[in-house]
Amino acid sequence: MKIKNILFASLSFILILSSCSKSDDNSGGSNSVAAKTMPNVSYGTDPLQKMDIYLPADRTTTSTRVIIVVHGGAWISGDKADPQMVSFIDTLKKRLPDYAIFNINYRLAALPATNTFPAQELDMKAAVEFVYNNRATYLVSDKFVLAGASAGGHLAALHAYKYHAPVNIKAVVDFCGPTDMIDMYNNPGAVSSTGIALLLNGTPTTNLALYQQSSPIFFANASSCPTIILQGGADLLVNANTQSLALKNKLTTAGVTSQYFLYPAQGHVDAWDAATFTDAFNKIQVFLAANVQ
Repeated sequence: MKIKNILFASLSFILILSSCSKSDDNSGGSNSVAAKTMPNVSYGTDPLQKMDIYLPADRTTTSTRVIIVVHGGAWISGDKADPQMVSFIDTLKKRLPDYAIFNINYRLAALPATNTFPAQELDMKAAVEFVYNNRATYLVSDKFVLAGASAGGHLAALHAYKYHAPVNIKAVVDFCGPTDMIDMYNNPGAVSSTGIALLLNGTPTTNLALYQQSSPIFFANASSCPTIILQGGADLLVNANTQSLALKNKLTTAGVTSQYFLYPAQGHVDAWDAATFTDAFNKIQVFLAANVQ
């Protein structure tokens, strides 16, 4: 009887220790990791180099994919807290509940001379590297998707095609992003050629190298990641044919998985109606499911 009592007491003690250990590790005895929101996390020293982080429950460093979201605004305006971006984040959280979402700000150009290009490109790079270097802290994997609207689409595609270290981007989601800065200057539409020249410190004649280095289409090749492009046919800011379709054609020629969806009656992405956004996100959801494993 005494031996049985001793064994029972020992077993009970072990179970208690095990229970305490699980409670300490998981804040309440659950094996799951709680969802977490972290606003205004700095990835650099400038006040605009911040991101809002949305981490899903039950995330791991092997399975939790990452999507970094980049706002538009012609590289001179916009914010991660703009109403359209808030709507984007809410939609992504519902449609991609297993993704960790990083919604970034970047330094805005104040023309003629402050934060001209490539400041925004370098901020995109810094944000990606910050998330990558903190994967263990956030419990996320190295499966990164970049998504952006307008200028944000430009920055997302530029980074994905141009930089392959420390992480190869798995996919790009591009809403109406400029892809060829030379064409943006030469055929500006409703965009000011003067503004493009100020942003890129000259014209294609005087500073061709920077125009090429700032153009996603210049870096699109067989090693580029899968890309989905969503474009308004009546866009007066980003030409559907010479920007979005031109990128799609180059990716197709290079053998890269890509999709191009034109909404003929829609203008620039900031003016799309709800039905168009719903259709676009339906297509994005299917595309990412097929191309980011």
